[in-house]
Amino acid sequence: MNIKYFQCINSDEIGLKVSKLFVEQVKRNPNSVFILATGSSPLSTYKAICNDYELNKTNWSKAITFNLDEYLALKTNYNDQSYRYFMNTNLFDHINVDKNNTHFPSQDLLGDKYQQLIYSHHQVDIAILGVGNNGHIAFNEPGTPLNSMTHVVDLTESSRQANARFFDNDINNVPTQAITMGLKEILSARKIILIATGKSKKAAIDKLQSAASFDSKWPITALTQHNNVLVYIDGLDK
Repeated sequence: MNIKYFQCINSDEIGLKVSKLFVEQVKRNPNSVFILATGSSPLSTYKAICNDYELNKTNWSKAITFNLDEYLALKTNYNDQSYRYFMNTNLFDHINVDKNNTHFPSQDLLGDKYQQLIYSHHQVDIAILGVGNNGHIAFNEPGTPLNSMTHVVDLTESSRQANARFFDNDINNVPTQAITMGLKEILSARKIILIATGKSKKAAIDKLQSAASFDSKWPITALTQHNNVLVYIDGLDK
């Protein structure tokens, strides 16, 4: 286990620091492979990457991305809440990435098929994660086994409630299922970056800091099984 913690002033500072790791990686190896997250946690990172592209024209044309998860059975009037839409709007439309090289889990890629697609390129260089209030990473909810691969998950009420703000603050509009990359696949990345901001994430980070091994009640503790994890936090008591 090798987990390093970085205290930052706010999410903007986190975004600047984490974006530099991505930019340096893609400059070092234009064919880099990344696992990407959605949600509020990586937004400042994606914004900083877009700003770098505008200023420096860092070349992303050969980079390959795999997103962690995607909703299932999204209502038509909420198509703009799909994670594909999120990534296009917040990152892909603003850099020169080839969208044919951007991938999302689907029901055609269950089990180890998504992992096989990843490995058809090469090992993931960097994975970026957020964390849920209940310690979930991607949509791997409490109780997910450590050896899990891409699977369909029934979303917990707490996760749906946390995302209701994107669905007119009505949990009934939030999908009940999603498809997610499993913990085993996430842990296959060479480097994992976790971002946690705000007091609602404090319990999960406290659990990670105190954990000596994996506890399925807190999926975030899967990171104790990796040897290169960087955790960026703000003042979690805010």
